[in-house]
Amino acid sequence: MLDDDINIVQADIDDSWARDAGPCFLINPNGKRAGTRFRFNAWGGKYHPHQGDAAFSGAVCETADVKSFTSNLVAEGGGVSVDGEGTIITTETCFPNINRNPGWTKVAIETELKEMLGGDKVIWLPGNPLEDETDGHVDGIAVFVAPGVVLMESPGAEPSEWNDYIRKNLDAMEGQTDARGRRIRIVTVPEAVEAPSQHPKFCRSYVNSYLVNGGVVMPVYGVASDTVVRSIFRSLFPERRVREVRIDSIAIGGGGIHCITQQEPA
Repeated sequence: MLDDDINIVQADIDDSWARDAGPCFLINPNGKRAGTRFRFNAWGGKYHPHQGDAAFSGAVCETADVKSFTSNLVAEGGGVSVDGEGTIITTETCFPNINRNPGWTKVAIETELKEMLGGDKVIWLPGNPLEDETDGHVDGIAVFVAPGVVLMESPGAEPSEWNDYIRKNLDAMEGQTDARGRRIRIVTVPEAVEAPSQHPKFCRSYVNSYLVNGGVVMPVYGVASDTVVRSIFRSLFPERRVREVRIDSIAIGGGGIHCITQQEPA
């Protein structure tokens, strides 16, 4: 049985990734909510059809009975991380990609993100061109866990081009300040490299977690690194309950807990 405050929304969608096809919710100082609707083209036209997903953000805003702001920028919710205090993190490999926004300059993209998300500062990370499902979404690289604190992956011990990009993103974040001028603290977690699946799209990211009221949903894979990351999460979120979810069936699709959810302010 569902709680009374849970509503089921029926919509004709093409995929399951609510983070990317859904609206990015906004809330003003008076507590009034709204939703930003970016254009959606299935991660650079990788999948067809995607008309249902492209209309999903509008259906959610209508059901939530909130005003929506429509952008001409092709973007996905997994391509941004925000701190709620004016700072936005995104990647060079995603929104500036020609498969999404041909003709848009980086400056124009940054201006639009600030306008549509209520931001004051955008931090650009290199991203990861090897992650070709989303072209390097930031929610698998770096996410705010609190204002001034970012969770990122640490590179594995084995030399690889993938680990090189992890290092490049860490280096780019090092020394960054947020919109309020605070130096950002970086906390790192490993990848779940021992996860048993050999599926090429399998998501091994602990960074791709989900904050809820009073808690945090942590992905687990049934491997030794789960224990290490559990300890880190408990220290990061002493006032939240840490709940673990085995995500193999989700991860095979190339995403994680963060990708398949999208928070709505209470």
